[in-house]
Amino acid sequence: MGGFRFVVPVLLFGVAACSSPSPPPPAPPADCARYESGPVEPALGHRAVVLTLTNCGTAERAVSGYPDVQVLGPEGEVLDVRVERGSSYMAIDPGPGTFALAPGKSLVTVVSWANTVTDGEVVTGSALTVASKPGEAPRQLPVETDLGTTGEITVTAWATEPAR
Repeated sequence: MGGFRFVVPVLLFGVAACSSPSPPPPAPPADCARYESGPVEPALGHRAVVLTLTNCGTAERAVSGYPDVQVLGPEGEVLDVRVERGSSYMAIDPGPGTFALAPGKSLVTVVSWANTVTDGEVVTGSALTVASKPGEAPRQLPVETDLGTTGEITVTAWATEPAR
C-alpha cells in the first residue's frame, strides 16, 4: 500500500534591523484624573448613578469634600439645576473627608435625583460635568437625568466606596 509523502520546503531567512528602535512611550503626567459613570439605577421614581474618579497620574492626588457637578442639556448648555450636598433616598452621604489618592486608586460619589412631575417644566439632562477640585477643568460624562419638575440633584461626598 503506497502512501503519499509530502515534503514542505521551509525557507529560513534573517532580516537585519536597519532602523533605530522606536522611542519609549511618554510617561503619564503627574496630575491625571479619569472619570467614569456607572449605569443609572432606578427605584420608585428615584434615580442614582455612581461616578468614579481614578488617579491615572504618577503622584498622589489631593481630593476632599464634594465634587463639583453640573447637569448639561442636549446642546451642552448648563441647565438651571440646584445641586444639594448630602444623603438622599438613593444614597447615604459619608460626609466630607480628605484623601491622598495614590496612583491607580479610585474614589466614588453618588449623584441622585427624583423623577417627580408636578407643576412646571420637565427637565431632562443629557450629561453631567464633574471636577474633583477647585480650578480643575470639568469632565463631561454621558448621563441622562430625567429630573421631572424637581430641578434638583443630590451629590454625596467623595468616598472609597458608596455608603450602605
